[in-house]
Amino acid sequence: MKENKLFRNLLLIGIVIIALIFTNLFLDNYKVKIINLCAIYIILGLSMNLINGFTGLFSLGHAGFMAIGAYTVAILTMPVEMKEMNFYMKPMLSSLLNLNLPFILALLMGGLMAAIFGFLIGAPVLKLTDDYLAIATLGFSEIIRIVFINLQSITNGSLGLKGIPQMKNDFIAGVFNVQAKPNILWAWGAAILTIVFINLLMKGSYGKAFKAIREDEIAARSMGINLFKHKVLSFTIGSFLAGIGGGLLAVHLGTIDPASFKFALTFNILLIVVLGGMGNITGTVVSAIIITVSMEALRFLDGPMNFGFFTTSGLPGLRMVVFSLILMLVIIFKKDGFVKNALTKVRGKYAKN
Repeated sequence: MKENKLFRNLLLIGIVIIALIFTNLFLDNYKVKIINLCAIYIILGLSMNLINGFTGLFSLGHAGFMAIGAYTVAILTMPVEMKEMNFYMKPMLSSLLNLNLPFILALLMGGLMAAIFGFLIGAPVLKLTDDYLAIATLGFSEIIRIVFINLQSITNGSLGLKGIPQMKNDFIAGVFNVQAKPNILWAWGAAILTIVFINLLMKGSYGKAFKAIREDEIAARSMGINLFKHKVLSFTIGSFLAGIGGGLLAVHLGTIDPASFKFALTFNILLIVVLGGMGNITGTVVSAIIITVSMEALRFLDGPMNFGFFTTSGLPGLRMVVFSLILMLVIIFKKDGFVKNALTKVRGKYAKN
């Protein structure tokens, strides 16, 4: 039975990868970028769900961990010439100027740096609970952003970094003799690995301990579970995945600056987690795709709109207002997550049939 399930899952992953390769080849650049962004938000949504949904910690520091991952990947992958062009106000540190790593190593380093900061921050603040923890992690995120603005010889300050090398599907495009486009296999490969990892983690003893802590800390402690160790572990793994997501986002955008990592970014990921359902992997994946595509589809709300009898001059930020309203409605009417409830109904319908 287990072998059949493993074979079915491997077959599904293989089909998804083949579908992604052909999608990458024949869709235009804009659609490829949206599909790429879906994978990045899946990673970020699962990383936050591990901390908030499965372990029951209320963390709002994701944007800070993403910034660490994004800047690490950018600094480690940019060629020397591009760094010199970016750092025209103040020269970059000589030790970083000539530092250059392959993308995969830089991405892992981005996740590792975020995990180290997650561990250092998590160890003292995880003694706090609920809203106190949320305020502390939100403060950390803002501190990181302000520090990055002032570390001009490392991060180029508020000017940010431009010309971050993008990963393209040159090899496959050459085989099929089509134009090379941004390679979505990096982001989707990382997303698939994250889904598999979180699934395996939650089925293991650590995952059960995380859930026990979420349900009742006193009962978990009486069962012999080390609360501090498991909380720090969950926070560190979540930070690592957030750093990976941030690194992929930096390559996806090609340019980053401290303003890219404001609280609104954490808010987007929190929206994915809430809509998908706390502690729900499938719901998070579906929610990440729906929200990413919807945010692009609703981009027209920020621009001028013609209603026939009058025309608006454009309301920047209206898109986020709409999503904020959606989040409020979901919290009021569907506390367990809109996508989670929908998936449960679909499963129930097929089970009856």
